[in-house]
This record gives sequence, C-alpha cells and structure tokens, in this order.
Amino acid sequence: MKARHAVVALAAASVLAGCAGGAPASPAAPRTPGKAPSSPAPASPAPSSASSKPSAAATPHGTLLVADFGADTVTFVDPAPGHDRHTLGSVEVGTAPYGLVVDDGGIAWVSTAEGVAVVDTATRTRLTRIPYETRTGPVTTGEYRGGGMGIALAPDGRHVHVGVNVPGRNGVLEIVDTATREVTGTVPVGRRPFDVDVSPDGTEVYATGHDSFDVTAVDTADRTTRRFEVAPYGTEGGLGSWLKPHCAVVRPDGRLLLPFEGERLVVLDPRTGRSTVEPMTADTHQHGATLAPDGTLLVVGTGPVLSDDRGPSLTVRTPAGSERVVPLDGPHEDVTVSDDGRTAYVTEGFTRDGYRNGITVVDLSGRKRPFEVVAGARPLGIAIL
Repeated sequence: MKARHAVVALAAASVLAGCAGGAPASPAAPRTPGKAPSSPAPASPAPSSASSKPSAAATPHGTLLVADFGADTVTFVDPAPGHDRHTLGSVEVGTAPYGLVVDDGGIAWVSTAEGVAVVDTATRTRLTRIPYETRTGPVTTGEYRGGGMGIALAPDGRHVHVGVNVPGRNGVLEIVDTATREVTGTVPVGRRPFDVDVSPDGTEVYATGHDSFDVTAVDTADRTTRRFEVAPYGTEGGLGSWLKPHCAVVRPDGRLLLPFEGERLVVLDPRTGRSTVEPMTADTHQHGATLAPDGTLLVVGTGPVLSDDRGPSLTVRTPAGSERVVPLDGPHEDVTVSDDGRTAYVTEGFTRDGYRNGITVVDLSGRKRPFEVVAGARPLGIAIL
C-alpha cells in the first residue's frame, strides 16, 4: 500500500493533477483562474482549411476518432497493422479538444475549449461549433483550461451532455439538443467535471467532479441534482491530492464503477447513494475507463505518482472481479474497445508530461503483443465508428 500521507507534500510541486476520461495538459501550461471572463463566441461555420474538405471516400466502419489535445483537430485513424500510414485525415474542431462521442447517424460531438464541435464522420467535415453558455474565461490550452471535458450521448440520441470546466470554480453540465444543435440547459455540478456518463435508461446523467471528490447525478426530466462524495482515501490534500476520482463507467444495472490508483474500485449505486470498495491489482495512477460488450472493465494506468507505484498498464477486469494487467510502454490516457470486444485501443496523449502521438492496440485475448499506431497530436478522447 502506498504511503498516502506523502501525497500532500508531493502535491506542492505538482498541484491539481489530472486524468482524462479526463483533464488535460502538461505542468508547463499554467492554470488561468482570476482572469476576466469573455463572452462565448458565436457558433462558427465549418473551417475552410483543406483538412475540413470532404474526403474522396466515405470513412469506413472500424475507423478510430481521436481528440487531439495537442492541436485543434480530430484525427481519423485506420488501426489495422501493416500500414505505412494510419492517419486518414484530420478536421479542425476548436482549441484543445478533450473528449468525443459518436451518434448512430455518424455525427461526432467533440468537447473543446471553445464549444462543442459537430463533425460529419462520413465526409470528415466540421458542420458547426456550438458555443457554451457558461463563461469560462479566455480560451486557453493546458491541463486547467476552461471549456468542455467529459461528454456523453443520451441513449435515445436526442441530447449530448458535456461537463464544462470553469477555472477556479465549480463546473457546469451543459445540455445540447442534437436536433437544433443548441444548448438547452445548464446545471451546476462538481469541480472540473472530467467525465460524464448517462444511466442506461437515460433518466440521469452523472458528472464526475475530479477536484471536488464527487459524482453529481442530474435528473434529465427536472434537472434536479444529488451529490455523492467518492473518496475512498479521504479528501486530505484537497485540490492538491492525487487521490481523486477521474473517470467512471455505468454498468447495465445502473451502478457506477470508479477506479482509484489501481488499488480500489468504488462501486456506487446512485439509487441508494451507497458505495462499496473492491480491491484492484495494477497499483498505478489511473485515468480512462470503458466497458467491453461482455461487461469486462478496461482501465488505463498512467504510471507512477509515487516511488512505489507500478508503471503504465491496461487493467482487464472481468465482471466477476478477476484481473489481468497488461503493461504499456509510457503513459496513456483513454480507451475504447471494438464492437466484438476483442481489441482495445488506448490513447498515448496523457494529460501531463511523457505523452506520445499515437495509439496502443491491445489484443484482449492476450495472444498477440500490443503494438503502436502513430497518429494524432497528443490524443486524449477516443471513439470507434
């Protein structure tokens, strides 16, 4: 077990560490609280750069989309091995894109510092960008930038929910109508909403507040909220603690799974507000998470935050709780999984130093070694068509 009380002293040199399913950038990018807020820009038309022009061929099924936090783009990636070039093209979406989701019609919704970009994945063009109603201050990059972070699509596809970070203050959940492409509501949530998830029946949205040690449940009918503290190590160290919630996934039964440090898995039942803690085995700082079709939990380990932590990894945890830990080469950030549940794709962007511009492809059967696909610019969020 790590020496947990050493975390507070460590945080003085590295305050407000991020995740991603989670919070982006390197320590070199300063936080910007206290600056005068600016009015959000109007929705912008599709950019005229060559990267946003329609492609010669429709984007094939199985293509990966990555949010390039190190650029202003979303990159389309062919993950098949043996290619000399995996990048199919990129689309300008807005400053420091963080997360993205794709609806059944092939439209991608991308959370950026400037608004929610709307991308037609078939033609690889940006259709528009929807400005936030929340004032987040000047548009910046870096781990503590204001703007969209976690993003999720309602099961019926009628709304997109995006967690908006407001530097120095609590965050806001903004609700976007996918038909009108307008923000139709805002709800206060926890601080730095790294992740947003939706219940299987669509009646609640869950915003994971990284810096407030909580999950805020938002009723989609009347937009009332309930707050659940999620702090299996306690809240000592406050904003400077490493031991905060990063990303969550929702089981089909409605319970939320929140991994911590490769040691503890918090299982939160939002119907009762009760949570239990199960042991994990990776012993590493963890960020992105997803569920495979069979209920297998995949969790990205970013690497050590203390000297006795283990290196980067991908945890593969069965619904029964048994785990296999796949070592990864260097920090990683987020993960998605193929439709057949056989392959995981892990972004190498990471929210702090040590990132790379690529994706690690992991055979979940364990029969093949992981391999790297070079693509993207500090890729964080990832989705598969």
